[in-house]
Amino acid sequence: MRAPERGALPQGLAGTLERAYGRITETVQGLSTADFARETRCPGMPVGPLLVHLLYDAQRALIAFASPAVVDPNRDYVSYWGDFPPGSPSDTSFVQGVAAAYRKPGVLVQHWREVSEAAVRAAAVAEGRIETQGHVLAVKDFVATLVLEATVHHLDLTLNLPDAPEPDPEALRVTARTLDGLFGPDAWDVIEWDTTTYVLKGTGRVPLDDADLEMLGSHAERLPLLG
Repeated sequence: MRAPERGALPQGLAGTLERAYGRITETVQGLSTADFARETRCPGMPVGPLLVHLLYDAQRALIAFASPAVVDPNRDYVSYWGDFPPGSPSDTSFVQGVAAAYRKPGVLVQHWREVSEAAVRAAAVAEGRIETQGHVLAVKDFVATLVLEATVHHLDLTLNLPDAPEPDPEALRVTARTLDGLFGPDAWDVIEWDTTTYVLKGTGRVPLDDADLEMLGSHAERLPLLG
């Protein structure tokens, strides 16, 4: 079965973001200090530092929703990722230091919950356009970027957490639509992965095997689609 379900972004993306963030909360609540030190799919970011990264992304969302723009958008939910090409260097020392500063995992989880839930409430009432990271996006497009970030990092978090919940299905579909846009229509018909595999392999979280290379042909050279 072809992985992504094509089409425009769905209505009610704030609800999708709420479920995506909620699944992350379910994943990390109740984890031990040892669990927070487990490796994820993000090099240099165990569970604790990766949750800090997500926390700061939700905080950035709050700032963006409070920063309405009056000029036309210069990015959408696909072109936004052009500023984050695969292989971009990432200094993880900051999130590692912040994670270490929390007294215990529960304090970090509570902070994540408060900020992420506030971001969802802001997303539900936001209208028009926002400014973030030097670009202007329509609110719906911006929320879609947050959904992708949460969904991909949910899959990153759960590498060594086998009892964690799966990402929200609608959030996975929004993420797949974004990857579609980055991949381009000439590649769509050759993809035979399920949606989760598409996200993992399309973002380079799982390497391509011989069957993948045969399936993709020359399109394989374009992966991963983002870092």
